[in-house]
Amino acid sequence: MELFWHRRDLRVADNVGLAAATDRSAVAPIFVLDPDVLAHASDVRVRRLLDGLATLRDAYRDRRSDLLVSRGDPVRVLPAVADDLDAERVVWNRDYSGLARERDAAVRRALDEEGIAREAHHDRVLHEPDSIRTNAGDPYSVYSYYWKKWRDRGKDSPVPTPDPGDLADLSDLADALETAGPATVGDLPTSESLGFVEPDAAVGPAGTKAARERLDDFLGDDVFGYEDDRDYPARRTTSRLSAFLKYGEIGIREVYAATEEAMEAAADRSEDDAEGSVEEFQAQLAWGEFYTQVLFHNPEVVTENYKQYEAGIDWRDDPEEISAWKRGETGYPIVDAGMRQLREEAYVHNRVRMIVASFLTKDLLADWRHGYDHFRERLADHETGNDNGGWQWAASTGTDAQPYFRIFNPMTQGERYDPDAEYVAEHVPELRGVDPEVVHGWHELSATQRANAAPEYPDPIVDHSTRRERALAMYKRARGEDPDE
Repeated sequence: MELFWHRRDLRVADNVGLAAATDRSAVAPIFVLDPDVLAHASDVRVRRLLDGLATLRDAYRDRRSDLLVSRGDPVRVLPAVADDLDAERVVWNRDYSGLARERDAAVRRALDEEGIAREAHHDRVLHEPDSIRTNAGDPYSVYSYYWKKWRDRGKDSPVPTPDPGDLADLSDLADALETAGPATVGDLPTSESLGFVEPDAAVGPAGTKAARERLDDFLGDDVFGYEDDRDYPARRTTSRLSAFLKYGEIGIREVYAATEEAMEAAADRSEDDAEGSVEEFQAQLAWGEFYTQVLFHNPEVVTENYKQYEAGIDWRDDPEEISAWKRGETGYPIVDAGMRQLREEAYVHNRVRMIVASFLTKDLLADWRHGYDHFRERLADHETGNDNGGWQWAASTGTDAQPYFRIFNPMTQGERYDPDAEYVAEHVPELRGVDPEVVHGWHELSATQRANAAPEYPDPIVDHSTRRERALAMYKRARGEDPDE
């Protein structure tokens, strides 16, 4: 028997480590609720994790097996459970954050001390973070160059799903499981028992079935207009796969293979450059792997600027302004819509993520870490590499970041990407029924005009033009340049 340790791969299909283990022996699957990981979790993500675990448990039960669930330090849990079940080997798929790598190294040492074989597999990304380098052998810091190599590299095919006979019937191991310490069969804790509360946000569906349905819907139609439509939040034409991929409820090889099938179908579509739209979606998958390799080689970016400015950036960090941004009460409609979507859905459209991040860092002159921490608490799809990369991109402190002198104007961004104010109206009820021209010109209205149009909606908390100039001066000083030039 082998013990398969699930982490960010809550699925039985297209799971490299699980497939490798079941090729050799019957497999008992386990998930360990690690207190070190939970210390960095949030109400939203714990709820989403437990939903994903419930679907994983059901998938095993459908195959006449079950899921072992444990709460504790995997350094102690895994050797103990493996010993009690007389497992020959512990198998898992690699993860690439600094915390995950430290944990896995400790688990390897513990298993070695007990004489238990162990094996780790490449599964979560199409290309491991150390496998794509510059011609000089360095990690990439510019996405466009990374993308070219990523795009041209061969991709592995999905791996087979285990048959029921490949999995251990845990009912046959009842006596051994009684002595397996904290491991129980299929019993999931509640959020409250883990020290969290049920979130107000709707975290969305979980599991492989839901992921496949979403993928099929997206690739059946929306993907062919993705290049033109993806920046318009009211059109709802993005994949919404991010949470499924974050928890590993669908394999990345399965997703990529489906995009290749869509690429073949694109040739028969009437949309202009349908193939280019499919490739644009593939490029978004590459962005995720680019930021994974940035995090892999630079784990300190979670708390530090990727770019080291000579004098440091003098963030303003006004607590009242940051609080208004979190509440979605800045008086900038597209910003407030995004922050309220985050609160309601534990999700924000990607274009809007860029807008709200730019507003926090460039208009409010607030440290990007405030935004990163807030998103980490609120997003169901929080992904350390992606979110950190996105926030440092917006703040112009990251790898391949937006130049500091390119500062989003939140009003023109709203007018361009939500011209009829549909997205704003959906998330900002105070502005429902207000003429889109009034919504997009809110910053230019008098107090009387605002009171007549939407008396419950706040005035702008800052003047964008003034703050833009202050941001430019701040970045120039940080770079050792004359702010007056």
